[in-house]
Amino acid sequence: MKKILIIHTGGTISMKEDEKTGAVKPDEKNPLHDTIPSLKTLADMHAEELFHLPSPHITPKEMLILRNTIEEKIKKEHFQGVVITHGTDTLEETAYFLDLTIQEDVPIVVTGAMRSSNEIGADGLYNLISSVKVASSDEAHGKGVLVVLNDEIHTAKNVTKTHTSNIATFQSPQYGPIGIVTKRGVFFHHSPTKRVTYPIRQLSKNVVLLKAYAGMDDMIFHAIQTLPLDGLVIEALGQGNLPPKAAKGVKSLLEKKIPVILVSRCFNGIVQDIYGYEGGGKQLKEMGVIFSNGLNGQKARIKLLVALEMTNDYEKLQEMFIDE
Repeated sequence: MKKILIIHTGGTISMKEDEKTGAVKPDEKNPLHDTIPSLKTLADMHAEELFHLPSPHITPKEMLILRNTIEEKIKKEHFQGVVITHGTDTLEETAYFLDLTIQEDVPIVVTGAMRSSNEIGADGLYNLISSVKVASSDEAHGKGVLVVLNDEIHTAKNVTKTHTSNIATFQSPQYGPIGIVTKRGVFFHHSPTKRVTYPIRQLSKNVVLLKAYAGMDDMIFHAIQTLPLDGLVIEALGQGNLPPKAAKGVKSLLEKKIPVILVSRCFNGIVQDIYGYEGGGKQLKEMGVIFSNGLNGQKARIKLLVALEMTNDYEKLQEMFIDE
């Protein structure tokens, strides 16, 4: 059997619902600890609790600790696969950060749950079992960090949370899952074409994420310039357009050598420099705005945090966001 490491970080998968109030919150003891013996038939399991945090409490600091822990454990203890349990609210960001930064080539799977451990129809243990199966699969090698919930296997790059409460919340818009998990085994029907990783050792930059809206002006852009700002990601309208006054705000940031990354607030499609009117994509591209090749806002922010640890050169940053 494969030697698999399970790292618990918290989230709904490790919480309980209060029978009186209905409040879901962390318990003194992670209920997943008692389930590990039942997984011994699947793999040679080793589990540890790195954090016990709701996922809105997870920051890039915890993501970096998690990355360092995984790499150290693989090198020193020769694990052949890793499963991470995580809250679902920021799961996709942690998964994508790990995908960008982990250098080791063993299957790494991130999973969670939409229902706490003592609710009727709790999905946590089932998702954990599915994830161990995927982490133990030979075919999972070379596909980057994977996200497994609800019988589906998604890439960290494309998956996103699409529903506040449905157990089928994790979807990969435009692309779909790359595989499925069944009672009989793990089956992949697609494979990512490439993966680029960055060997960073720290996260020291401050990157802000803004969402465009009708009538957006330059006020917020001038306000954030008073912050210690290293970069900005904007979820733009449509194919990559902004209201005219907002475009002027972007220009003021670029003049101060603050990189600006553009994604779309649409969950399908990519941004392109198509429109030539004031605030349109062509004008933004000519200003020096960097167009991302299909990432959503929260993942583009994670990538810019990582990229800025490597370089602040405009041309190199542009290459990094095109090469996705």
